[in-house]
Amino acid sequence: MKEIRNYSVMKLAWPIFLQMLFSMALGYADTVMISHYSDVAVGALGNANQIMGFLTLAFTVVSSATGVVVAQYLGAKKTDQMDTIYTVSVAFNLVLSVVVCTVVTVFSQQLLRAMHVPEVMFAQANSYMKIVGLFLFTGAVTNTLARIFNCNGNTVIGLVIMFGINMMNICGNYFFLYGPLSYLNLGVNGVAVSTTISGIFGMVTSFVMFRIFIKGRISPRLLVPFPKDILAKLIKLGIPSAGENISYNIAQILITVFVNTMGAVSITTKIYCNILCGFSIIFSNSVAGASAIITGHCVGSGDYDFAYRRVWKSLLIAMIASAVISCSNFLISPYTLRLFTQNDEIIRLGQKIMFIAFILEFGRCVNLVVIQSMRAAGDVVFPTLLGIGSMWGISVVFAWILGIGFKLGLPGVWIAMASDEIFRAIVVACRWKIGLWRGKSVVS
Repeated sequence: MKEIRNYSVMKLAWPIFLQMLFSMALGYADTVMISHYSDVAVGALGNANQIMGFLTLAFTVVSSATGVVVAQYLGAKKTDQMDTIYTVSVAFNLVLSVVVCTVVTVFSQQLLRAMHVPEVMFAQANSYMKIVGLFLFTGAVTNTLARIFNCNGNTVIGLVIMFGINMMNICGNYFFLYGPLSYLNLGVNGVAVSTTISGIFGMVTSFVMFRIFIKGRISPRLLVPFPKDILAKLIKLGIPSAGENISYNIAQILITVFVNTMGAVSITTKIYCNILCGFSIIFSNSVAGASAIITGHCVGSGDYDFAYRRVWKSLLIAMIASAVISCSNFLISPYTLRLFTQNDEIIRLGQKIMFIAFILEFGRCVNLVVIQSMRAAGDVVFPTLLGIGSMWGISVVFAWILGIGFKLGLPGVWIAMASDEIFRAIVVACRWKIGLWRGKSVVS
């Protein structure tokens, strides 16, 4: 069997690309379908998902570390502890996610108040959070198992599961909003129920796929005696690995608070532009994920030079694609924005944002590819420290200065975020070139 380190980037990337596309579409399908129901409901979902998206980052502490450890151990051909690694990862994330579910459902009102969610959106956002938040654990388990599939080279499995989740979610949304169950007039609550049911389906299917396709097992018996050394290694890697994402989402929440003071047009435009920008980076993100898998296997086997060359090759592919997609995204934005709204003020503002986003994506592309490969190599602390310093020192500070202080509004916020991405891209590219990520393997 061909070693995973010798797979082409595209062989691993295309299923990840579609998997991420479907994963993104899961939330966006809710937004698109509810946008024809109510613009207020769109704002409610956007604010609720922003909060839950941040809280669910707690799950990435272990799931991200799982990807690093699994890839490196497989690359080093040390498979004797894989079952324990699989079991500890899933069990810990399950326990952690139950805690997060409790926080979301019990303190939903307090969290929404802290976000300064407008009163007109508050009730719908609160009910959506309580329903979806109660079952967030399904996504935590599914994502952990997806990491395991990907690092074993089975990236198609995650694609199949995510496709099934999306189909169930879209059908459920249709039934509750426009179809046979529309007479119940559940609105946002119907979307929440649909999202929950599809999440349960995804978790159950992931366990079934693991039993069929992965040479390993997940069993509570492997937790006795408890493998504290494995958990300690996962947490040691996971906390810094998740730190950058956590910092980014905290910064985005604060930026959202700034935007919430700019009025309903800016709030709604931000949500729609985030959707369109998400499609700009999805290819880069899939290439980054594939590159990280290969890097992990290479570092596990001790071949740092091979990893070095593959990352530069992956980055070139990602940057070309990102430029084409983000440029096209800007050019067709007058039409794509009309898929969400007919409000001319929102469309005009959205076009300005998509122009700035064209510049932002160059920096974000480099950060995605290089930083994910650095993490896969075991270099997890530096990206976190850089991210915290840059996001808060540039993105947040200048979002306030330009957006509110200089009254540039939403375009000022996007300029600040673009400056942050470009600065970090220069720094991490230099670090990869110098080679300070070498020698940080977690496999002895």
